[in-house]
Amino acid sequence: MSSESNVLKDQYTLSKELLGLTLSELQHDGGYLTAKEIAQQPRLWQKTWQLVYEQREKLGSFLHSAFTQESLTVMLTGAGTSAYIGDVLQGPFQKNTNRITSAIATTDLILHPEQYFNKKATLLISFARSGDSPESVAAVNIANEFCDSVCHLIITCNPEGQLARSSRQGTSRTLVFLLPPEADDQSLAMTSSFTSMLLAGLLISRVADIVSLRPQVEQLSVYAERILENYSDQLRSVARLDFERAIFLGSGPLQAVAHESDLKVQELTDGNVICKSDSFLGFRHGPKAVINSSTLLVYLFSNNAHVYQYERDLVRAISLGEKGLYRIGVIETARTSIEADMLIELSPNGDTVDEELLSVVSVLPAQLLGFYKSLELGLSPDKPSRKETITRVVRGVTIYPFPE
Repeated sequence: MSSESNVLKDQYTLSKELLGLTLSELQHDGGYLTAKEIAQQPRLWQKTWQLVYEQREKLGSFLHSAFTQESLTVMLTGAGTSAYIGDVLQGPFQKNTNRITSAIATTDLILHPEQYFNKKATLLISFARSGDSPESVAAVNIANEFCDSVCHLIITCNPEGQLARSSRQGTSRTLVFLLPPEADDQSLAMTSSFTSMLLAGLLISRVADIVSLRPQVEQLSVYAERILENYSDQLRSVARLDFERAIFLGSGPLQAVAHESDLKVQELTDGNVICKSDSFLGFRHGPKAVINSSTLLVYLFSNNAHVYQYERDLVRAISLGEKGLYRIGVIETARTSIEADMLIELSPNGDTVDEELLSVVSVLPAQLLGFYKSLELGLSPDKPSRKETITRVVRGVTIYPFPE
């Protein structure tokens, strides 16, 4: 049998078993791409680590050159899901590089650049699946006009996107980091592109330690495989429940993962499930009122023992009042009893990863929930928006010249 035939056979076998659905079911329901992109993440993270490792010297040299400017600050940007990557990374990137770092969505940045840019010197790190969103291209152009000194690190999945192509006419102050080809999700909802770009950003912020980080990346893949193998059926059963609202809670980096989680379920259900996200502590201050008998609650627990104390207290407080329809907890290792209807435990044996890296895998349950709920509602996960209210690449945005 030829190598090409072997590849086709492997792809066919994998497709038959994707997320508990057969190839024919996935093709009939319009969910093959989304299922494949969710399921490929454990392998894709390994490839992402390998790419950062292979380019460690180039990445390290680029960052060192940028950081020689004493007044330089770092800005993380993107639109939609890509903006949430910056939100997750803001704290860890600042901690790891010791550089003042902000996360501003391109959708805000192009409107009020004077409120966000450090005019003297900025390192703009752009995250983009396609690199074709009008706001992403505009943010780069405005930075070039507005800042006296600007360096660009573009982290993208599409070598033919406008961001990647425009950088080819750039200078030594621009560096493009391309994810593996399969990270360029072809379905509407960003899944593997989100986690792989997030992981790349985390690894690049610690590029000098890239070798020592490999075991943690491998551990993340183990966690993801555990979710896919041990919890997919349970999450599919949860998706059959009649919930109209879903709330995701997280702390620190996981708060931004909660934002991405709520967007994922809302996108994949075409807005039939209204979602909200918050921090555990922030949720007490008013938003807690949205819980009703048709609410799904998802707790994304930190593995930081200090932070977990606050999270556990909120869960107990919720249990004393309106509990919602169903509660899911996602935790690395359950060291105490947790008041939830379903507990997704990533590491029963006590293995651990850094809190910031835990953010990469913590979005996976929401991806699965969104996928299964989309099917339950009779939608096509690859293109769930029946009226094309949302599209894979945003359309219809006119970019206006920024006034001098």
